[in-house]
Amino acid sequence: MTKPIRTAIIGTGFMGRVHLEALRRVEHVEIAAIAGRNAGAAEALGGAFGVASTTVEGVLRDPSIHAVDLCTPNAAHFSMAKEALLAGKHVLCEKPLATTVEEAEELVALAAQRGLRNGVSHNLRYYPMVQHMRRMREDGDLGEILVVQGTYSQDWLLYDTDWNWRVTAKDGGPSRCMADIGSHWFDMAEHVTGVRVSALCADLQTFHTTRRQPRGPVETFANKLASGAETVDTPVDTEDMGAVIFRMGDRGRGSMTASQVSAGRKNRLSIEIYGTKSGVAWDQERPDELWIGHRDSPNCIIVKDPALLKPTARAFADLPGGHSEGYDDTFKQLFRRFYRSIASPHGPCDYPQFADGLRQLVILQAEMESNRTRAWVDVPQPA
Repeated sequence: MTKPIRTAIIGTGFMGRVHLEALRRVEHVEIAAIAGRNAGAAEALGGAFGVASTTVEGVLRDPSIHAVDLCTPNAAHFSMAKEALLAGKHVLCEKPLATTVEEAEELVALAAQRGLRNGVSHNLRYYPMVQHMRRMREDGDLGEILVVQGTYSQDWLLYDTDWNWRVTAKDGGPSRCMADIGSHWFDMAEHVTGVRVSALCADLQTFHTTRRQPRGPVETFANKLASGAETVDTPVDTEDMGAVIFRMGDRGRGSMTASQVSAGRKNRLSIEIYGTKSGVAWDQERPDELWIGHRDSPNCIIVKDPALLKPTARAFADLPGGHSEGYDDTFKQLFRRFYRSIASPHGPCDYPQFADGLRQLVILQAEMESNRTRAWVDVPQPA
């Protein structure tokens, strides 16, 4: 690659900074600009990293910028992704891709029509031990998948004084907990098992129907440090927690919960997969460990070490055994593959694309319909 790929980050909040820091670690990528709703915030963030700030319009008009990285509130994803595609930019978008299935379908079609690379930040696929689980399944080590279960639990919205733009449908879309973290869990479940969710029954709950919203801006996750700011009581129209039982394929069965009000759980995606030969269990709060279970021989826990990983999983671990690789490294691995595919237009796309973002919105739509009708709902399968 002779020239770096120039990309622009749109969004200056928590995720914008996470993406910025990860992109600085990716080979042959140059962060050309940062833009956001708040020009002052864009200037401050860009200045701290030596990156120019501009407007969204400026990014889209600049022919030297090849791609955009969208880290805005969810409700803006569809319109900004569409504008970027129409401007000829490759697009990497934070999840959820959009707020409706119809919007996501339009983006999938437009990206294909324009022949542009497109990705969604289901970055949690890229923990080395998650990739090892996937390769174990591909090699037949697990056998036929029978049971998949787990949770994605956080506590950062436990109190009614906790606030974030995600709690209102206006900014975050009609679902919060299931769209924000439940989608990560289901993406991982389908990615690792290779089996699609075929039907589900969901129960969603809003524990705080009113929250005390600070009159000023609040950084994501920073609300846990009390500020004493003046607040206003604000109705909440998104869920705090959801529980889902589901079918995978013809025989597989599963259950999961997603919660942002689970005291003590900071960011725990836990998944257990049991097949006819063996089982595996992984916990994001202990990302370098993988439990492997057997019926007739001792169970074991392996620690992340490229030498111990399946050969096809080793490329997802950059550091030797005993050197932890965590949340920020998953973005590096995702971004590396996305931008490499821009440089190689006919090469593979080993990362979640808009079609994967659409898939999670199809599952989310079924969850919301099930909760509304208090019934099982079939999940449409990709064509």
